Formats: sequence, structure tokens, C-alpha cells
Amino acid sequence: MPTRFYIIAGEASGDLHGSNLIKALRQTNPDAVIRCWGGDLMEAAGATLVKHYRDLAFMGFWEVIKNLPTIIRNLRFCKQDILGFQPDVLVCIDYPGFNLRIAEWAHEKGFKIAYYISPQVWAWKEKRVITMKRIIDRMICILPFEPDYFLQKWNWKVDYVGHPLLSVMNRIQQQASPTSIHWMLPDGSTAPPQQPVIALLPGSRQQEIATLLPIMLSVTQHFKAYDFAVAMAPGISPSFYQALLKPYPNVRCVHNQTHTLLLASTAAVVTSGTATLETALLNVPEVVVYKGSPISYFIAKRLIDIRYISLVNLISNKEVVKELIQDQLTTHQLESSLKQILNNPQHLQEMKKHYTELRAMLNTGEDASEKAANILINLAKATN
Repeated sequence: MPTRFYIIAGEASGDLHGSNLIKALRQTNPDAVIRCWGGDLMEAAGATLVKHYRDLAFMGFWEVIKNLPTIIRNLRFCKQDILGFQPDVLVCIDYPGFNLRIAEWAHEKGFKIAYYISPQVWAWKEKRVITMKRIIDRMICILPFEPDYFLQKWNWKVDYVGHPLLSVMNRIQQQASPTSIHWMLPDGSTAPPQQPVIALLPGSRQQEIATLLPIMLSVTQHFKAYDFAVAMAPGISPSFYQALLKPYPNVRCVHNQTHTLLLASTAAVVTSGTATLETALLNVPEVVVYKGSPISYFIAKRLIDIRYISLVNLISNKEVVKELIQDQLTTHQLESSLKQILNNPQHLQEMKKHYTELRAMLNTGEDASEKAANILINLAKATN
């Protein structure tokens, strides 16, 4: 009987990490049967896609409340699908609001559970660890400070595999060719940039793109010596971007080539999330931005106990990149932060020095996805 894995990822970053995990699983166990919730990358890697993350990603506390009926239906469907598939291991990738509920149910049903990429319990809702210790068979972490956190504070020995993005970004730097970028103007025509490029990464969900992209675009008039290009998220219709870009006919779009765009860029404005770390690992200077609904931000400020929002600063435990959050995110502040990168050589040199330190912190000398895959395969073989 082939080994069966059921993998759940609920966001674009989870789709990326899940796809590399699936590739690594297939290298060692080519006959494995893999069923997943995720996206195009996980499907392309060889898994049967049950639900796409674009139907799952609700951003912010208020947005989750509004979409509770849909979330409840998805939970019910997921449980039925797992029961029908009978996996040897259930693999949860981040996405804790959904995955921890499924994991607790699956534990009660007797399934083996691995959690790949820990929920950020060190930032908020720490008491979740009590349940996590009880229901998760293997916790696989990717941030260098997490093993000590779990061991010292919770007496829980977890697996640390390093960050999977490091290997991914190394491959992209070796293989990507900026000359292959398809530069598209809002009217659909193609026009390569004539000046240095500033990349705009407004996120992967329509909701955040609609909020953040107009603010990003508002600074373009202040940088006449640069061309701007928007990285379009997979699964979002180009027409959605075209409506937002209508007042900016000279701003280009790039589809499904975000990493190649970054390599071709002088600087980037990046929505908080995995993309901030990707940008740093590609050695591109960046400004990190985020803005949620006022209600969600109000709640988050009272629940979340962290100094920084970007992965770059969190891992480094210092301000390596400027963060403009909520009311700080204005055209003037964004313009000023970009000029600091573009016009201050000392500031730029310091940022890149910290990028080098960040790479060293994440480097375990082995491929993180391969290490994680081996843990899953051994868990599947282990007897209860």
C-alpha cells in the first residue's frame, strides 16, 4: 500500500512551502498518494487539489466573523474528506485558525498529525501550545528561535529544519532571467521598462490588494526617474488590477513572475508576509507595509505582543527594514522611506549587511523541505 498524505495549506505562502514539501516527498517516496488543500503550485507538484486557498483566505478578525458560515462549511467538508481518504499522516501547514481545529478533531479520530510551520504562538494566544502539545505528533519549525522557545517555555522538543525559502531563493537566483519578464501595461500592451524598476507587491488576497495597492501607487508621481511594476498574485483576475491601475497608465504588471521581477528591481514595497523574507533573501532593498480594517487592527493591537510585523525584522530581532503599519502608511511616509533606500548609500549598505546575517541565521546546511519530508515519512512508518 502506498503511503498517503493529506496536506492542508490555506494561503499563497503555504502553497509554495507545500509544493516544495510534495516534491521532496516524491523524491524519497515516488508512489505516495497526496491529497491537499492549497493552490496551483501544490497541484503542479503532484498532489490532488481538493480546495484552492483563494476560497479560504479571510484576512483579519472582523473578516473571519463575517465569513463564519463559509468557514464552518469548509471545516465540515474537510473532516468528511479526510475520513474518506484515510491518510497515514495529516500535514497542517501554518493557517492555524483552520488547521488547529482540524488537527484536534483528527487526533480524536486517531490520525497521525504533523504540523509544518508553527502558528505564531510566541506572538499571541500562547495557551494554544497546551492543546498543540497534546494533539500534534511532530511539530516542524522553520524559524531559528522557535526550538528554544518551545523547549524552555513549554518543555516541548520540536523539530527545526531551517527555512525552506532559503533553498528556493538560492535556486531562483541561479535560474531566473530578468530578460524573460513579460511586462504588461494596464491597457494590455507590452512595454519593457526604460528606467530602473521599483517593484510593488500588494499581497495575495483581493481584500488587501484593494487596500494597499492604491497607497503604493500614490508614490509613483514622486519618483520620475524610476518605472514601477506590480506583481500580480496568482488566482486574481488581471481585470481586478486593471481597474486599480487605470489612473496609472505607465505602471507595468507582471504575472506569475514575482521573484524574477524582484531580481530585476532596484527596490520594492512589500506587503507584510512571506514576501518580505523572499525579498530580503533575494537581496532587494524593501519597505514593508500593512493596513487592515480599523476593527481588526484595534483587536490585533490588544492581542499581539511583538515588536515587529515583518519576518525579516522578527527573525533578526531588530529593525532591518522599515515597517509602515496602519496609520503610518501614508503617501508621504512611504515616499520618505523609499528615498532613504534609494538616496542613502550608507543606509543601503547597512540593510544589505543585515541581509547577509539573516541568511546565515537561516542556513542549517541542509534543504529544509527534504528534512521535513523525511520526518513525515518516518512518522508514517512509525507504529502507534
